[in-house]
Amino acid sequence: MLNELRQHLARLQKPIGVADGPAALPLGVTAVDDVLGGGLLRGALHEIAAASEAHLPAATGFTLALAALATGNKSLVWIAEDMTLTESGVPHGAGLEAFGLSPERLVIVAVAHRHELTAAMEEALRCRAVGFVIGEARNGALDTVAVRRLSLAAGDSGALACLLRAQPPRDASTAATRWIVSASSSAIEKNFGPGAPRFAVHLTRNRRGPSASWLLEWRNPDDRFVLVTHAEPVAAPLCHRPHQKVA
Repeated sequence: MLNELRQHLARLQKPIGVADGPAALPLGVTAVDDVLGGGLLRGALHEIAAASEAHLPAATGFTLALAALATGNKSLVWIAEDMTLTESGVPHGAGLEAFGLSPERLVIVAVAHRHELTAAMEEALRCRAVGFVIGEARNGALDTVAVRRLSLAAGDSGALACLLRAQPPRDASTAATRWIVSASSSAIEKNFGPGAPRFAVHLTRNRRGPSASWLLEWRNPDDRFVLVTHAEPVAAPLCHRPHQKVA
């Protein structure tokens, strides 16, 4: 009887969306998933920030790659401030497809003020047809109460929520993870064209484990991350040579 009561209470405390699916979203890279406790926590808020505004495209690409892994058949909602869309532009169909995302599943919402951004994110998270919500904000701190409400809304639905920021934030947050992303040089393909996008990612906040840093590459059309290893040629060790006498 006591064990049954404990199991019942555990089911009540577990977010609805998480109970219907896996509690974590594996990134497919063992080194990363182990640090994250199995993957990116579903039903939670995550923060991804560019190392500086010059690296915002890289942070955006990393966020889109996560969205591609998370959404499946559900929709992606992208909410941004008017000024953000003016300065950075709107997502392009070809760019979305490069990350394995269907443009027809994207919903873009423009808002005028910061408080409208978090309010719109909260409403999107409560929609069962939505699998991933991105809120793109420029510089400045976010209201801590609004961020807390986003975490609770994500927990209720089981969806992934992501705050995409142009610079590393200094404010406190209830987010499950906080990432700082910068661009990294891609490998040159045989036809001398640009290679797959690479991201230098720094996990600076991790509720379920330590901080860490990796160099990740997004492979298309496989739609997966791979851990980039050092591929530069290394000189072979000198072979043993018998001592030569000097004449």
